[in-house]
Amino acid sequence: MQSTGVKQPCMTIDASPTLGLVLAGGLARRMGGGDKSLVKVGGITILERVLARFSPQCSAVIINANGDPARFAALDLPVVADNVPDFAGPLAGILAGLDWAAEYSRRTPYIASVPGDCPFLPGDLVSGLHAARIESGLPLACARSGDWRHPVIGLWPVNLRDDLRHALVGEGLRKIEVWTARHGVAIAEWPDRPIDPFFNVNTPEDLSAATDIALQYRNA
Repeated sequence: MQSTGVKQPCMTIDASPTLGLVLAGGLARRMGGGDKSLVKVGGITILERVLARFSPQCSAVIINANGDPARFAALDLPVVADNVPDFAGPLAGILAGLDWAAEYSRRTPYIASVPGDCPFLPGDLVSGLHAARIESGLPLACARSGDWRHPVIGLWPVNLRDDLRHALVGEGLRKIEVWTARHGVAIAEWPDRPIDPFFNVNTPEDLSAATDIALQYRNA
């Protein structure tokens, strides 16, 4: 699925090395609890679908999740828990990813984050985010499909991690868009037809719809 609009990614763009971060630490209350990323769509877990599309775009991939990391052991990927208490939401997971990159992947100046419940991610996601960032001159980028903006699906410079930590711990900030607005965020656009590449599974009804999409579009 290709990007559209003025921020269409270019295959020759000189994008910086990017660590992929899969946010799989949600509480999944609307799915009855548990790890919705491990639920199967068309015989394949959502997380496996995420990784199949996302991993080739990144220099490496880590998973953000709280609790026992052994449930992801079969994936053979680092599992990083939040380092901010009280389940502070997706910003806490992003901070955990930034901290991991600063310690273990020091030549990687950016991380790209995606939720663990989006089984149909576009294959040009990371290049599209970088293209929007470079074109705009802004430090951050996030995805939009159709009329919907997806602040969790974004590009984050590692050098802003201390500022994010202060916002989370010192200010108690929880809203992604409030923090990104302070620094400036570019928008990378994708079409939402014939399927939305950022369709996410939040409810049993969403799971049924995702299964139908996977059957209808064999390459999805």
